[in-house]
Amino acid sequence: MFNLLIKYLIFIIIGYLSGSIMFGYLIPKIMKNIDVRLVSSDKNPGTANAFINGGVVCGIITLILELLKGFLPIYLSQFFLDYNHLLFIFVMISPVLGHAFPIYNGFKKGGKCIAVSFGVLLGLIPYITPILLLSFWYIFFSIILVINPHSLRTLITFICFIICSLFIVRTISILIGSIFISFVVILKHLKSVKKLDNKGFYFIYKKHET
Repeated sequence: MFNLLIKYLIFIIIGYLSGSIMFGYLIPKIMKNIDVRLVSSDKNPGTANAFINGGVVCGIITLILELLKGFLPIYLSQFFLDYNHLLFIFVMISPVLGHAFPIYNGFKKGGKCIAVSFGVLLGLIPYITPILLLSFWYIFFSIILVINPHSLRTLITFICFIICSLFIVRTISILIGSIFISFVVILKHLKSVKKLDNKGFYFIYKKHET
């Protein structure tokens, strides 16, 4: 039992430390000598600000690394751990918590956890139900029923993801892990949503008058 706990603890630590690497800050700083925490409107060291302030190449590299820091710890853990075990919940959420509350920054100045959350769910492959659900809602609210601004879209996306997961995801550890991840993302976006003046949604496909 003790050896089992140690195995899970090792991957929890690896996941947290991996999540704490703020590529959204590091890549623009290295490539463009830009501190996105200073020049962006929301001061967030995330992928979107890497695209906006660093350009397409900088943004793509940041996105790939942000996905990988969530993907790799979870994917590799499945070779050593049982994802049906309840302790796997903590393995799942560790990269997201690392990104939200990075140890390298004194548990402050973390990101909003979108890309790393996708990375974690991708890491569950071959179990693809959670990543398909989250991707569906993100795409739906981005190109069908468009919700603006981005922070409100993200919040509603993850709320819908929680609701659907309750009915579709059958593995208890992955279900609870997905819910906790969603709560972290929602928490990180609540402050931004409360500050918004213009909130709304619209269908992107409309019938044109003839």
